[in-house]
Amino acid sequence: MNNLNKRILTSIILLPLSFFFIIKGGSYIVGFFYSILILANFEAFSVFKRKITIISLDVILVLSLLSMIYLRNDTASSFVLLIWIIILTICSDIGGYIFGKTFKWKKFTKISPNKTLSGVIGSIIFSLATVFIVDFIMQIMSGTDSNFFIKTRYFVLALFFSLIAQIGDLIVSYFKRLEKIKDTGKILPGHGGIFDRIDGLMFVSIFALIFYQLNLFP
Repeated sequence: MNNLNKRILTSIILLPLSFFFIIKGGSYIVGFFYSILILANFEAFSVFKRKITIISLDVILVLSLLSMIYLRNDTASSFVLLIWIIILTICSDIGGYIFGKTFKWKKFTKISPNKTLSGVIGSIIFSLATVFIVDFIMQIMSGTDSNFFIKTRYFVLALFFSLIAQIGDLIVSYFKRLEKIKDTGKILPGHGGIFDRIDGLMFVSIFALIFYQLNLFP
């Protein structure tokens, strides 16, 4: 089984499972996030030698998990925001992967050799598309055809979130480059480790909470 097939199979299993715990909330999401924290720490202490790297990743991870729990539990709007940023970071990753593999334009940075300008553009395009996806989901849930999400500020937020997700990916890639490793672990076939999978989401969730507190959403 090649890497792409492993990546797809892992996603098919993990995504519904993750959404189940997040939607259930309560002790389900707390237990789920504790599991992520434990596994991520096991990875960090196994592959990283620099204490500052381990501490930095741990602080960012804890802040992101707390941010997601807050967004899950505060209001219906914050819950929608949480679901949106999860969908957005997934789509941003998919868009970057597809465009990067298809067009193979100029390399974007030496920090992450596989990062290309075409991948950056693909990530942005797919992230903007999530505005329509979430709007469609909200229409189905409300039983109306009103546009809830098709507003300028949400496209602007989608652009910011996409850029933040990609910057987060580069930051984790920088940490890996310092240690001269490719992945933070092997627990997720096709994806690598926990930090490889949630690098963008960690940073986006923290900024999403900040934007939410600043009343930029809804």
